[in-house]
Amino acid sequence: MLIIGAGLGGLSTGCYAQMNGYRTKILEMHELPGGCCTSWERGDYTLDACVSWMLGSGPGNEMHQIWLELGALQGKEVRHFDVFNVVRGQDGRAVYFYSDPDRLQAHLTALSPADARQIKEFCGHLRSFRKALAVYPFLKPVGLMGRVERLRMLASFVPYANAVRKTISVLMAQYSGRFEDPLLRHAFNFVLYEKHPNFPVLPTHFQLASHANLSAGVPEGGSLGVARSIERRYLGLGGEVAYNTKVEEVIVENDRAAGVRLSDGRELRADIVVSAADGPTTINKFLGGRYLDDAYRKLYTETLHQPGMVFPGYFTLFLGLKRSFPEADPCTTYLLTDEQAAELTGIRHPSINVQFRNRHYPELSPPGTSVVYATYFCDIAPWRALDEGPEQATRRRGGQELHTLPVRHGRGYYAAKRRARTALVSFLEERFPGLTESIAVRDVSSPLTQVRYTGNHDGTVLGWQPFVESGETLEELVKKHGPRLPGLADFYQSGVWATTGGLIRAAAAGRHVMQFVCRDDGVPFTASVDTSAPPPTPSPPAARAPPRDDTGAPGPGAGAGVRAGVTAGAWQRRRARAVGRLKASLRTAA
Repeated sequence: MLIIGAGLGGLSTGCYAQMNGYRTKILEMHELPGGCCTSWERGDYTLDACVSWMLGSGPGNEMHQIWLELGALQGKEVRHFDVFNVVRGQDGRAVYFYSDPDRLQAHLTALSPADARQIKEFCGHLRSFRKALAVYPFLKPVGLMGRVERLRMLASFVPYANAVRKTISVLMAQYSGRFEDPLLRHAFNFVLYEKHPNFPVLPTHFQLASHANLSAGVPEGGSLGVARSIERRYLGLGGEVAYNTKVEEVIVENDRAAGVRLSDGRELRADIVVSAADGPTTINKFLGGRYLDDAYRKLYTETLHQPGMVFPGYFTLFLGLKRSFPEADPCTTYLLTDEQAAELTGIRHPSINVQFRNRHYPELSPPGTSVVYATYFCDIAPWRALDEGPEQATRRRGGQELHTLPVRHGRGYYAAKRRARTALVSFLEERFPGLTESIAVRDVSSPLTQVRYTGNHDGTVLGWQPFVESGETLEELVKKHGPRLPGLADFYQSGVWATTGGLIRAAAAGRHVMQFVCRDDGVPFTASVDTSAPPPTPSPPAARAPPRDDTGAPGPGAGAGVRAGVTAGAWQRRRARAVGRLKASLRTAA
């Protein structure tokens, strides 16, 4: 088996293939594993660009089992926070989204007594979801479940059917408009860091419930640490990775995938080919648009280019600071004025998410320092309009082809990056005096940077959006064909473009792909937990400083810790993707 891409989808596919007796080789154009799940070094600072929360990081759920099978968490401390995100308005008022429903209800009600009824309903549904997560299936794709299995799964959701029905049937944008307090009306749209206009309420409940159940923490060592751990598991199972190796084409003979052709002209042959690259590259480049039925063809030629069908990319600013800022919250979304947003090229919504990542990963910077990670959802088109060169270039260095080296852009591109960097630093300086003079490291990236390193369509890190035509169509196609294309044998797709979701979905995709492969080959599927290192160790939730209101007085919820009754095991489920799966499961079972 040849696997294209060493992101989490490719690494996971390789691990499960090796567990089931397949001989595999992963082909990766970069020199590192992980794809978007990565970090890099600048001086004494490691800049971590991915895991702000990791669904399945805590025990007691099927997601956690997948991470343990992949060896992603063993031997690591998993850290937790009592606040998932803070949303701060233009006037300085802030909403602290505690994931514990009791504490959240008390805080929100103190902020806006007039909204007590809707707050009670929201937190009541959150309590239901904390229980519902424990029955959500994840190890086996719905397409491989028998009718009895699907009905049993449906029956397990009956106690929570009312909460699911009410929260999946209304968009968060509509739901938030019911609040009387103007800050709450805006803040609820940004619980998941950025605004997701097509998300119903349900993904927010899934995420907060996971966080409350201590199953959405962050792993010691950060994002690249997770990727390296899975790579180590894969190599230990006998797999092989070829880095700096770029695939240009999937070789097809007699309607079956027979191997790949590389950028240097070499051909590699295999019995099975799995692409864990992004969907458009796989379909339109590697296969030249062949083997698409009408639904797939529309998805990749029309739907792909419609607004809102694919997750946007990010603009990212990293700052390595020579001092600590203990007053800073680990994670805050700031709502911007139109004037502030106008300085940020490509911004989707007038907001930025700011994380002091040293609170997540203290081992990645020197003691007494800070790392700021400031991002915003970003369209790639305005950046492309400023670009004058290629988005990727292959060059030879030391007798080896390299595919992710810097490329030259237009002057306007660099000017836009400087303008955004200056605007963000000035914004942060107003809130954290002394920040500017403490800067030791700066690092800026746009969606075009993501394209250079990963090749992902339009710089996205996630792929298809759930709850819209693209995600819904993909669900139906996977139910119909599995992770395959009609008419093409021995070829499979893995990773986030074969589903709708993030890290856990990419990891689960590898497991699901191999279940289909084993089914097609008539062999039983097997998987095992990595026992080469001790289990992960959860840390208690880190309590934040008491929130303060406009007057500087202690605000609602001050001083209360996370309830001791929060269990370390309950079941998170992923956020938006879980909903898509749930909807597909319910429809199929019905």
